[in-house]
Amino acid sequence: MSPPVFLVEPDRLNGESVVLDGPEGRHAAAVRRLRAGERVDLTDGAGLLAECVVTAADKATLTLDVLARHRHPRPEPRLVVVQALPKGDRGELAVETMTEVGVDEIVPWAASRCVTQWKPERRDKALGRWRSTAREAAKQARRPWLPEITDLAATAQVVERIKAASSTLILHETATSPLSDLQPPTTGEIILIVGPEGGISDEELDQFTAAGGRPTLLGPTVLRTSTAGVAAAAVLLAATGRW
Repeated sequence: MSPPVFLVEPDRLNGESVVLDGPEGRHAAAVRRLRAGERVDLTDGAGLLAECVVTAADKATLTLDVLARHRHPRPEPRLVVVQALPKGDRGELAVETMTEVGVDEIVPWAASRCVTQWKPERRDKALGRWRSTAREAAKQARRPWLPEITDLAATAQVVERIKAASSTLILHETATSPLSDLQPPTTGEIILIVGPEGGISDEELDQFTAAGGRPTLLGPTVLRTSTAGVAAAAVLLAATGRW
């Protein structure tokens, strides 16, 4: 099995020995029950990964020696998924699976037809769940780069992102161009827009296409909003050579 991965602050990876404490240390020592001699990898979530070996363990901390360090460049092209808010806990499912496949940024989108709406008093808590889910999924997937989970975006903010992107693809069931036939750019930023359960409204679609977005068909079946993003991301990651 591959060594487990834990997140640490960047400055803690500079020395030859690291003490893993706090929530990560407690999880490693008490839940994973790692002991002296076992391999562990540490990452700062921004491209640096350190191969380590446990030299000592107690109930809540590990002491590790650093064996090697690897600096991983930021993946190209950068893949951003604008995800309309799904119902219930399906938002966390979408974040988890998209993080595992390698999406670089996820933008929660308050689409007009979203059944779920993040009210101001609950927004921080909901966003915190998405970020926590991305963090844990990135560790499971052994990613040296954590995905960014942005603040909640309105349609106007998505439009501005489209204008600055190298390419924007809008998943839409009325499109005639299959996603698998497209040749996405291999550099820059690709934006993928996933609509809500009720679909992208005509007004939203018009705004996105006017800004430079291109409607595309994912496949012959209609996927849930919580699974469409990961399926489309897999197609794009393969097409751009990242997979």
